[in-house]
Parts: sequence; structure tokens; C-alpha cells
Amino acid sequence: MAAQSFTDRFKSLFGGKSDEPAQPTPAPAPGQPAEDEIDCPQVTVRSGASTYAVGASGKPAVGNEIRFQATISKMARECSRSSEGITARIGIQGRVIAGPAGAPATVEVPLRIAVVQGGIGEKVIASKAYRTTVQMADGGSVPFTFIAEDLTYPVPAAAVAENYIFYVGFDPQALSPEPKGRKKK
Repeated sequence: MAAQSFTDRFKSLFGGKSDEPAQPTPAPAPGQPAEDEIDCPQVTVRSGASTYAVGASGKPAVGNEIRFQATISKMARECSRSSEGITARIGIQGRVIAGPAGAPATVEVPLRIAVVQGGIGEKVIASKAYRTTVQMADGGSVPFTFIAEDLTYPVPAAAVAENYIFYVGFDPQALSPEPKGRKKK
């Protein structure tokens, strides 16, 4: 099987047409549900995390001080079950726009993807920070795509599976290095 290019993988994740013929899906192992029986939660942008603006050094990102702003425009997801649980592939499409203060040649875009059990008292099941680097162009408006292929979480109980949701958004804290010596709880 030929390796899929990044573009083909993204097109297949977003339902676009790939140039390669579709591969037949293998039958599930005995006792495992078919792929389409896995409840793949809907994906949505976390409230307040749909844009990411950066200001000129040390200044707030407002008006003429904005160096660049990133926005999320499309999302897609795909889930597969394994012995470790459910592995989700989350695709994010967006755009980085240069601001009046002038964008740098490359922009680090900090993203966070979380799977959350919704309802009263939301519960974060898994959360992961990612970074993607965007090369800015002369036009000042550059699309970006990012696919996270490694978000894994335990298979939810049938009673709560429909309450699961994927949240995506910008997370500026993802750019700061993890403090050394401190363990996550």
C-alpha cells in the first residue's frame, strides 16, 4: 500500500476526493464492533478559543499592535478502536492573517484538543497540546492544516458515550515550555 500524502490524508479526513482509490475496510476482529459502530464524538471549537491574536512585543493584541491573528475554520474527526481504547484523528483547518504591526516569517500556532464528557460538571477525559508552524507569505493570509493522529482515550461506558465531545481551540500556554521537575496530576 502506498503511503498517503499529507494532502490526501487531509482530503480523506475532510471528505474531499483523493486521487487514490479507496482501500476496502478490513472486517473487524471477532467480538469487536464494526468501525462505524464506534461512537466518534462531534468536534467543536471551545468557546473563546476560536481565534489567536499576537501583538507587537509586549503590547496587547489590539488595533495597529496586532502582528498576526489565526482562526479555525473547519474541523473533522475519525475514530478507531484498539486494545488501548479509542484513537482519534482530528483535523483542523484555519488561516493566519498578518496584522498591521507585521507578521514574522514563520508563526507558531498553539492548538489544544480535548475529549470531554459533557453534562453537569464537565469532565476532561484526555487533553493534548500541539504546535504547528505556518510559513507566512507576502499576501499576508495563509491557510494552515493540522491533523492530530495520537489522541487516545479509554472506551466510554455506553451510558455516557453520547455525552463525549471533542473540543479544539488555540491554547497560548501550549507555547511555553513545561516547567521542569513538576509532574502533571
